[in-house]
Amino acid sequence: MASQLLPLELVDKCVGSRIWVVMKSEKEFSGTLVGFDDYVNMVLEDVTEYEPTGEQIKLQKILLNGNNICMLIPGGEGPGGA
Repeated sequence: MASQLLPLELVDKCVGSRIWVVMKSEKEFSGTLVGFDDYVNMVLEDVTEYEPTGEQIKLQKILLNGNNICMLIPGGEGPGGA
């Protein structure tokens, strides 16, 4: 029987690692996952925000609303580093 890995277990394994977050809007974020809750609201630090215009904004820490997250890429470094 194959072992199962539930989605929240995978996110939990990413705590302390770099993660690339694609939002439902056109924004994307790459940073170190500090923590998350059952709603997948997440705190990232050492963040780069990628704007649709190509602009990159550096942020120290950010809280993302899990309801607006479209996709998570563990180990991802954003649009240019994937």
